[in-house]
Amino acid sequence: MDIYDHPTFRMAGQQFDLVADHLEIAASDRARLKFPKRSMTVALPIKRDDGAVEVFSGYRVQHHLTLGPTKGGLRYHPEVRLGEVAALAMWMSWKCALTGLPYGGAKGGIACDPHKLSAGELERLTRRYTQEMIPFIGPQTDVMAPDLGTNEQVMAWMMDTYSMHMGYTVPSIVTGKPVGLGGSVGRREATGRGVGYLINRTMDVIGLVANKATAVVQGYGNVGSVAAFSLARYGVKIVAVSDVSGGVYNEKGLDLWSLEKHNAECGTVVGFPQAEAITNDQLLLTPCDILVPAALERQITELNAGKIQCHVLAEAANGPTTPEADAIIEKRGDIFVIPDILCNAGGVVVSYFEWVQDLQSFFWSESEVVDKLFRILEGAFTQTLNLSRKQKISMRLAALSLGVRRVQEAKKTRGLFP
Repeated sequence: MDIYDHPTFRMAGQQFDLVADHLEIAASDRARLKFPKRSMTVALPIKRDDGAVEVFSGYRVQHHLTLGPTKGGLRYHPEVRLGEVAALAMWMSWKCALTGLPYGGAKGGIACDPHKLSAGELERLTRRYTQEMIPFIGPQTDVMAPDLGTNEQVMAWMMDTYSMHMGYTVPSIVTGKPVGLGGSVGRREATGRGVGYLINRTMDVIGLVANKATAVVQGYGNVGSVAAFSLARYGVKIVAVSDVSGGVYNEKGLDLWSLEKHNAECGTVVGFPQAEAITNDQLLLTPCDILVPAALERQITELNAGKIQCHVLAEAANGPTTPEADAIIEKRGDIFVIPDILCNAGGVVVSYFEWVQDLQSFFWSESEVVDKLFRILEGAFTQTLNLSRKQKISMRLAALSLGVRRVQEAKKTRGLFP
């Protein structure tokens, strides 16, 4: 389908084709599994603060609804395109199936730069997008969550817009909203915490001692910063971090609390006085035990895969490693990869908990949330590791095989309507 033609969708499709070959999925089933069930493109006119009217492009892709409603984030970024969103929705499908959640994958986005919009403009844009999506979303149809460039406040505006349309409060229409509006404690930290937990489990598996290990984090946003603090609590030394503006490096380890204060004051890690400057490209090649790409997709390519110097590659971002880079890393054989659909699944797992709590109007403590999160991640990690060892395949192929097979079996059991 040419409408999805985008480097990220081609990458996701390439991954799917490799898994489909491995699972020997019949040609007649492949297109139904691969291509999204439903895609929406909407024009979003809003009035800017100066009175001018500007039209933005909005997207939402629902990959499949076989196992339940679709679930996935909403991102605000200038480069958002339909094909990128479709790829992220596909990955979300395999992620939900791998972790046993009753969801299909979805993803949405608006092509805009949120940093160039005022709070009022962002609110108007969010509400307009939600209004356009009302025929296609709902607690049993499609549940959104924050992603790149969006946050709790955006989710609150979405929930309010949908609730005003329905005539009553519907907290379960979105997840990742403020706790005071029905959000779950522990949701904001969930993805980063999950990354930290899975890295710790991997260190157990490969015999890496936490208090002698070093880590590098690309993308010091919500996920990257929480992952860094989680690793530090296990005893790992964080030697370099970066954001969209650049990075900082200190071979003796960064003082994360001082860095957090600097980041809050300056809006970037760049210029942190207790470290030297480093570019994002240099950061990926920095010698370390644990490399955590937590930024955008396609960061590790065939150009740098042979040069990265780590023992563990923990994919906190979606699709940070291209299939070509995968082949190089697998051939090297000296890097343990925690694939993205497993590594960053903590966010959707706790989003599921939030949805369940909203539907029941019964809320859990943070210790309950974290305990349940780690139990689900442990189950998914163990199944993936066991399959990887049993079939002598990569962790990525094992994780994708588990996810794709579960969706395939569900579609087969339900049959084809009409």
